[in-house]
Amino acid sequence: MLALKITKVGNSAGLLLPKEALAKLRVEQGDTVYLTETPDGFRITPYDPAFERQMGLARKLMKKHRKALRELAR
Repeated sequence: MLALKITKVGNSAGLLLPKEALAKLRVEQGDTVYLTETPDGFRITPYDPAFERQMGLARKLMKKHRKALRELAR
């Protein structure tokens, strides 16, 4: 578990992430991370859950209509 400190950034507040957290999240300064609410609390992730859901649906659709997409690619 890592303890994060809330600091003042202009008129807002920010969290400082230690190097270990940045390395595990595979992010660097300037990248976007997403804070999502879960039944157990909150989760910080570098992946946009809405985009992941849309890509899952797209993969399912592409698999189902593989032949038609192959013909359209010609």
